[in-house]
Amino acid sequence: MTDLRFGTAGLRGPVGDGPGHMNVGVVERTTAGLAQWLRDRNAGGGVVVVGRDARRGSEEFASAAAEVLAAEGFEVVLLPRPLPTPVVAFAVRRSGAAAGVQITASHNPPADNGYKVYVHGGEPLAAPADREIEDAIARVGSIRRSPVTPADDAIVTAYLERVATLPFGHRRDVRIALTALHGVGGALAVAALRAAGFTDIHTVATQFDPDPDFPTVAFPNPEEPGATDALLALAAAVDADVAIALDPDADRCAVGVPGPGGWRMLTGDQTGALLGDRILAHAADGALVATTIVSSTLLGRIAQARGFRSTRTLTGFKWLVRAGTGLVYAYEEAVGHCVDPDVVRDKDGISAAVLIADLVADLRAAGRTPRTALDELAIEFGVHLTGQVSRRFGDLDRIAHVMGRLRTHPPTEIAGTAVETTDLAAVDGPLRTDAVACAGAGLRVTIRPSGTEPKLKAYFEVIEPVAGAGGLPAAEAAAHARADRVRARLETIETW
Repeated sequence: MTDLRFGTAGLRGPVGDGPGHMNVGVVERTTAGLAQWLRDRNAGGGVVVVGRDARRGSEEFASAAAEVLAAEGFEVVLLPRPLPTPVVAFAVRRSGAAAGVQITASHNPPADNGYKVYVHGGEPLAAPADREIEDAIARVGSIRRSPVTPADDAIVTAYLERVATLPFGHRRDVRIALTALHGVGGALAVAALRAAGFTDIHTVATQFDPDPDFPTVAFPNPEEPGATDALLALAAAVDADVAIALDPDADRCAVGVPGPGGWRMLTGDQTGALLGDRILAHAADGALVATTIVSSTLLGRIAQARGFRSTRTLTGFKWLVRAGTGLVYAYEEAVGHCVDPDVVRDKDGISAAVLIADLVADLRAAGRTPRTALDELAIEFGVHLTGQVSRRFGDLDRIAHVMGRLRTHPPTEIAGTAVETTDLAAVDGPLRTDAVACAGAGLRVTIRPSGTEPKLKAYFEVIEPVAGAGGLPAAEAAAHARADRVRARLETIETW
């Protein structure tokens, strides 16, 4: 079988036998290769943090990684129990560790697990280090293991102490509905919110405790249809002010809000605009915010209007957290938010949840809501409506074929809007990637293969100007009608 390859900052795949699956042998060889790579960079004998979630095999895989590193002469900090991925990112940066390993498959289906790598500074692994580690893995010979005693809770305590300092406001009278989606974030999220002063918290009991089978959701991803139904029902039942959903390793945070039509989940772009505007309101001169080429352009317009800098990177926090000096906030549309980059150089659903609670509490005190705040941004900057179409393929060659056709026969119009198409694989600079970007009047479409699943993904943004506060309903209706036409066109992308 084909070996697992490094993708989004590490390995990810189904648990099973053979080199194409996640198993103890693959984890041992990967860790031995990582150890050699660290030695090649004069980091031999340094500290390496190892953590895990609660998926099938996670405890065994974390022990294997820790014990191989110990046998290779590293000082291993093995976290004491299943914990969110951001805790490992925090621990690596706080301790000055040479690297970190988190055993997790994030929001993948139950059959999967993974091996995520952080480098010195707590940033996710990025190119070319991923290929260098793969080369080191290929040269691995005999593998040894030495016992490792798990660490105490000192790192977890330090993380909670930091998160408690994040709120900007002083209001705490907000009622929160929360789900952990059967992942490892429930207890720590509640502890973090309480440490920050938010005590009116209601949790989805059937989804609170870690369960590798994820029995109440078809896919353990808060973006998936139906995944947050129980959360929104709870929020309505307890008359909450905000609903928060974490993914299974708690590095992502999705937000639900009430309104005249009932409860609904915000998109990652909507939450990103709200958090970004909030953080910039308290930022120092020269602050930078970052998002990706497939996310909304609204944050960039907010930053420019407020006198701050913004930039766009390739998809993934391994690029976002390397966006530049002065970074105060980064997000991507897939409900990932880095709200404290000085301390956690990756997306962190728990710290994001605390700042969401902080924002909603201040809005509530002023007689406003997240929905009215979004309306105010739309009136100021126009309606920015984003969406995504994913096409799953059983044959990976078919994805390559479709991408090739888009490059040789690029579209000249999409849903009635004339567009110019750029092959991002042919551009020079940091935005070079396997994607094509189409742009026209008030329309952006970016099409790329998924980095973690056999999918082709098309991201779009429709922008409609607003003629004053009274013009918002008409602009929203126009944007939704246009987005429907774009979505319908993208659904047939394999025939373009």
